[in-house]
Amino acid sequence: MKYPPIFQVAAADPAVTALLGTNPTRLYLFGMAPDNPAGTYCVWQIINGSPDNYLAGRPDVESHTVQVDVYGATAAEARAAGQALEYAVELSASVASYNGENRDTETGRYRYSFSVDWIVRR
Repeated sequence: MKYPPIFQVAAADPAVTALLGTNPTRLYLFGMAPDNPAGTYCVWQIINGSPDNYLAGRPDVESHTVQVDVYGATAAEARAAGQALEYAVELSASVASYNGENRDTETGRYRYSFSVDWIVRR
């Protein structure tokens, strides 16, 4: 499996790095975020995917759906970073769904969530 280049695309976009920082860019694979990240941050994970199989030969692409969850101290911060991420990845992938917003009861952070369909060449 080849992972979608969401980090590379996001980290190259000035609007995203203005909100998620640089060195580090606070865009983490699920389970890799620090316990208490400073500022607005994002986590992503593949929620489904499959190779494009052919009758003859090995697949040359894989399709993935990536869930993106953005957390901020305010709803406005989470929305702004989420919308910047959407805009950054739209030239490489397709926004597939908006998964709602809520407030995390444990941390008090606001969450903005969406999913992206991404086709990755092997």
